[in-house]
Amino acid sequence: MEDKNKAEAAGATQQQEEKIIPSEARHLVPENPMEVSGKDKMLIITIVCILLVISALAIVGFIFIKQPPETVQGQGEATEVRVSGKLPGRVVEIYVKEGDMVHAGDTLVHISSKLVDAQMEEAQAMESVAKASQNKVDAGARSQIIEGAHNVWRQAQAGTEIAHKTYQRMQNLYEKGVISAQKRDEAKAAYEVAKAGEAAAKDSYDLAAAGAQKEDREVAGSMVNVAKSSVSKVQAVLEDQYLLAPCDGEVITIYPNVSELVATGAPIMTVQMADHHAVFNVRETLLKDLKVGSKIKCWIPALDKRVTMSIYYIKDLGTYANWQATKATGDYDARTFQIKARPDKPIENFRPGMSVVYEGVEK
Repeated sequence: MEDKNKAEAAGATQQQEEKIIPSEARHLVPENPMEVSGKDKMLIITIVCILLVISALAIVGFIFIKQPPETVQGQGEATEVRVSGKLPGRVVEIYVKEGDMVHAGDTLVHISSKLVDAQMEEAQAMESVAKASQNKVDAGARSQIIEGAHNVWRQAQAGTEIAHKTYQRMQNLYEKGVISAQKRDEAKAAYEVAKAGEAAAKDSYDLAAAGAQKEDREVAGSMVNVAKSSVSKVQAVLEDQYLLAPCDGEVITIYPNVSELVATGAPIMTVQMADHHAVFNVRETLLKDLKVGSKIKCWIPALDKRVTMSIYYIKDLGTYANWQATKATGDYDARTFQIKARPDKPIENFRPGMSVVYEGVEK
């Protein structure tokens, strides 16, 4: 009875599955579940084999294939000199254009300043006043004053002589008892007063004849020097009203236009010298064969030229330019150094900004 019931239940279940699965898809459902498990195993084995092959190829490539050398790229540069002056004013005329070649001493620009011109006139006037004061001190008193003082002195001398004679007469009369002591004393007092007046007159004459004191002359000379310094100071500023080329080179940039105002020290133009060189920033791990004086091989892509250059400058760029290593690599932090090298021979059409590729040290 139980077997019959199980058979009936299985038949009912099969009828239900036939209702759920469409008739056209019944052939896709495997009859034996063990066959599906076998296919999965084969797929897993195939994937594992493929991964093993890929891993083996990667290991072989890592061992036998060399990595290409690290490319170090720099660029061409040249020394740039900014032309500026001390004179604040208005640009009157510019004698060159961008791209012109100039030589040291060539006139580049004319700047005018009416304010500084007025300061120059004021300084020159103050110098004239100081010189006139010095001349007055050096000349001393006028001749009429000296002559008048001399006459007063001579008059005092004459008065002293008369007072002296009068005193001698009174002394003689007093000794003979003709006059009283009072009269003799009055004559003596008059003589002393005359002597003092003569001494005062002589001092006045000497002072007029000697002129100013030494200190007055020194003060007058110092005032003249101060005035001359003011003139020299303004002249130094006015020297920059015509700016000259400081070196040979090419005018690459002109900043102001004609009629524009420029301030003290403001750059007027930039002159680029012809000292073309290459600049590279390299990690310290590449410095083993590089030192000042080493010759290196370089390639200039823009000109498609390979040239030889000599290193003349090596300097570290500081901690801000360090190459940071990760802990996973087990490496260390490397500093970055800047290297400058000059071409051994002039390179035609080589200009600042062109790329330069380092290819190694010349053996």
